[in-house]
Amino acid sequence: MPLYEHVLIARQDLSNAQAEGLIEHFSTVIADNGGKVVDNEYWGVRTLAYKINKNRKGHYAFLRSDAPSAAVQEMERLARLHDDVMRVLTVRVDEHKDGPSIQMQKRDERERGDRGDRGGDRGERRERRDREDRN
Repeated sequence: MPLYEHVLIARQDLSNAQAEGLIEHFSTVIADNGGKVVDNEYWGVRTLAYKINKNRKGHYAFLRSDAPSAAVQEMERLARLHDDVMRVLTVRVDEHKDGPSIQMQKRDERERGDRGDRGGDRGERRERRDREDRN
């Protein structure tokens, strides 16, 4: 069966439990139509790039599924009809990556306070540019 990744954005005024309930609901829809959800992640409330239905924030959820296209179409149809879901994005992928998604990895880095070597690298480039300007 084809592999898919789905991102759902739900209204900001839902509780975390209600948002996670949406994940379970759409996982059940996929399972009832012959597919299975391999993994799911709740990314939390995030700020949107632009207002959607007068909302500035939304609950983000991520699902990885192994399902026939009919199951995915039904899940998307029900998500678009659901009052709490603002947006749905489904992408077909060749394979599922092991471990947490990129968004969860970034979240873990922010929580630990990791900044990496980016700050020092920019400073070195700036110094090099200043030396070149003087010459």
